[in-house]
Amino acid sequence: MTGQYKVASLFSGCGGMDLGCVGGFEFLGKKYKKLPTKLVYAMDFDEPICNLYNSNFDHICNVQDINTLKSEEVPDHDILTGGFPCQSFSVVAQNPKRLGYKDSVKGKLFFEMCRILRDKQPEVFVAENVKGLLSANKGEAFPLVLQEFKNAGYHVTYKVLNASEYGVPQKRERVFIVGFRDKICFERFHFPKPTTKGHEVPISKILESNVDEKYFFSQKAVDGMLKSKNSKTMNKGRAQDVNSPCNTVGAHLAKVSLNSTDPVLMDNGRYRMFTPREVARIQSFPDSFELTGSRTTNYKALGNAVAPVMMWKVTQEIIKALSNNE
Repeated sequence: MTGQYKVASLFSGCGGMDLGCVGGFEFLGKKYKKLPTKLVYAMDFDEPICNLYNSNFDHICNVQDINTLKSEEVPDHDILTGGFPCQSFSVVAQNPKRLGYKDSVKGKLFFEMCRILRDKQPEVFVAENVKGLLSANKGEAFPLVLQEFKNAGYHVTYKVLNASEYGVPQKRERVFIVGFRDKICFERFHFPKPTTKGHEVPISKILESNVDEKYFFSQKAVDGMLKSKNSKTMNKGRAQDVNSPCNTVGAHLAKVSLNSTDPVLMDNGRYRMFTPREVARIQSFPDSFELTGSRTTNYKALGNAVAPVMMWKVTQEIIKALSNNE
């Protein structure tokens, strides 16, 4: 094909995957060029997060439950993207075993993505998820996930990528699953090679100055942490080394505490949480990305997002595989 590749986005969140898929942004002084892609559809069930998305893109992210989304409502597209939730996966003890779900909401979403793939048959899909998906259900779930994608008509590959090795100031490991309908395209595709391994971007590059007092922990909270019997062992949530990438940021940063595993900062001798803008930068969102939601919405959306720079690099390799086949 020629021209732009049409992209449909499921579970879009605030648009990290979508921004990376289209490019045309700048992060830490580096320009990530516009890719030959065009977003034709986006959806998410969380209305406040859709509102945040809609403040940053020309098209609308539909507030939609994928369980009721009809395939014909999704425009024809070449690339389907989605970071499907995986909290509810379980392997049902049957012969042969199949992939099941413990509840009718989150556990079913993966199958709905496969349904859209079967019905629409785009050229390629990209799915992103936590590294823990590989070991879920004692390692039995992931092979079945891959098989479901293959059953939808795709040649499938996957790799765990660490965002810090690609110019993102965060040690964020995520599994990227990519599938092509065309075997030649599949064989041409390679995951991007690391660009900053061994010389990762430190969080000192993204910190704000003159941070509002509301982001600092009270002395009472600090004293409580120091008195905790676990204070010597619960180190993951302690102050980050500003000369290194940040530990993984999550969706519940709005409720971060000094006894949690969430990363915090030591700022002039005082503990504080990261600001929403700092979290956006840790995730490689450009400063042009508007944080129009509430603090809680911003933290949730950004913590769940796919790092745009990471997605840009994956998409660039997908475009190479597709265009080389023309």
